[in-house]
Amino acid sequence: MNLACEILASFLLIFIVPTKGEDPESTVVWGALDHDLILDIPGFQGSDTVADIQWNKNKEKIARIRKDKPLYNQMDKYVMFTNGTLKIKTLMRNDSDLYKVEVYNSNGVNLLSKTFDLKIQEMLSGPEINWTCTNRTVSCKVENGSDPTLELFLNKSTVQKGHQRLITYKWNTKWNKTFKCMAHNHVDKKVSMVTVMCPDEGLDLYLIIGICVGGVVLLIFVALLICYISRRKKQSHRRDDEQLEITAQKATLEERGRKPHQIPVSTPANPGMSQTPPVPGHRSQPPAHRPRPVGPRVQPQQKRLPPTPGTQVHQQKGPPLPKPRVQTKPPSDAEENS
Repeated sequence: MNLACEILASFLLIFIVPTKGEDPESTVVWGALDHDLILDIPGFQGSDTVADIQWNKNKEKIARIRKDKPLYNQMDKYVMFTNGTLKIKTLMRNDSDLYKVEVYNSNGVNLLSKTFDLKIQEMLSGPEINWTCTNRTVSCKVENGSDPTLELFLNKSTVQKGHQRLITYKWNTKWNKTFKCMAHNHVDKKVSMVTVMCPDEGLDLYLIIGICVGGVVLLIFVALLICYISRRKKQSHRRDDEQLEITAQKATLEERGRKPHQIPVSTPANPGMSQTPPVPGHRSQPPAHRPRPVGPRVQPQQKRLPPTPGTQVHQQKGPPLPKPRVQTKPPSDAEENS
């Protein structure tokens, strides 16, 4: 019997926290929603002098046991043991209230009186740990449960803590990391643990941004360079066209300026036909023939250049005649005889 009482007392200490409740002398007891709760009388040892033990909920009797009399339970929700321990089945939120136990002896003297302030909390879901390698961020989150407190550990050292459902942490190191997240409230405690492994730690976010910005700047520079080169080529082609046009205009002007002063000269195929026909009534002098040289045959000399037109002057009477062309070479007969 004493062993059972010790077990129940140790179990009760888990849920009992001595703080002030609505009653200045009450002890706050936390119960888990949808779970059973055992209320034990701390420091109470049964004896033959105890004759009456009764439990009240907010001054309403819910269970009682008296010496040599049957056990009294108001409803099946409450179960009272012979040592005075009270069990409340399947806690609901409306079970949160003040519970008081009183112990009397056979003479009706109050031997003990204790008040419990019962509070209900929902048990927690397991904390979920997520991480991102790109920005080196890890988070711990609890979906369900009442008033969770989260605590995040990195290699057994606390790095983040908060009375909330989500906490985050950003790390700076580049090696593998072991994170542990602990979530707890007054009735529950859950722990999750993961090892974060980022292959080669990926590319740093700032490095990625720098690469993108550098690429954009390079593309803009190349586009401007191409536009500049294209514009210079167009200007160069335009200058060349203008220079060619100016050169052509100058050539045209020079050609037009030379045309009135130039007399076209062409060597006729027959020298005899190239002479100007004589004016009627006048006879032109026949071309002189050189006598055949006597003696040994001499190598023919180089042909002399024809004299400038107008070197021969014909003395004739009458009006001036047009100047005949000077014969540029001897007649074909003279050449054959020589």
